[in-house]
Amino acid sequence: MSFLPADASAVMELRDVTKVFVAGDSRISALDRVSLRVERGQFVAILGRSGSGKSTLLSILGCLDSPTSGEVFLSGIKVSGMSESELARVRNRRIGFVFQNFQLLPYYDALANVEMPLLYADVVDAPARAARLLRKVGLGDRMRHLPSQLSGGQRQRAAIARALANDPQLLLADEPTGNLDTRTGQEVMGLFRELHASGSTIVLVTHDPQIAAAAQRVITLSDGAVVGDRGALGAGGSA
Repeated sequence: MSFLPADASAVMELRDVTKVFVAGDSRISALDRVSLRVERGQFVAILGRSGSGKSTLLSILGCLDSPTSGEVFLSGIKVSGMSESELARVRNRRIGFVFQNFQLLPYYDALANVEMPLLYADVVDAPARAARLLRKVGLGDRMRHLPSQLSGGQRQRAAIARALANDPQLLLADEPTGNLDTRTGQEVMGLFRELHASGSTIVLVTHDPQIAAAAQRVITLSDGAVVGDRGALGAGGSA
């Protein structure tokens, strides 16, 4: 299939992306010809049940995996087909990740956890920038606390600060409220809304329609295919 040149105005664009996993004689199609665009400044939720393809789609959006077929562009640059070292550089410099299980280093305090991606990127003022980000997410008085000394909500705030460290073009969140109680989850979603209001481009994966409702656009997946796209430009909603 012939593709037109990518539009650099889209932060992320997928064109006819298919992902097939092979296990012995079995072939499992996790994604089936998925095409979508994430515009700059959008807050997008990807909604679907377990096994719908959400995690696979997030891995491809985050340059953690490559499609079996199709093309993936980040700000107009084709990333599908890049080498592992090139993809690692893209992830560090252009994409921020927030995970359900926080994935903070347990023996480093909050400040050191947020500094880590800055050090990999050779940022000179890493400690000062990390401190500013922790203050931004409301952890100015918890910088020297280990993850074990933080509540679940505070750990997720530290993880969000770390994801923002290198001023990413795209912020990806994988079930970010999955390990939090309802009230704390609402507080974390409030922080995501604040980040969106300040200009961040966010893609959040969830199985919970109430969490998805916080986004301005909701893409619904089922059996590896897009079956709904509420709020997309040109799709009957305002984005």
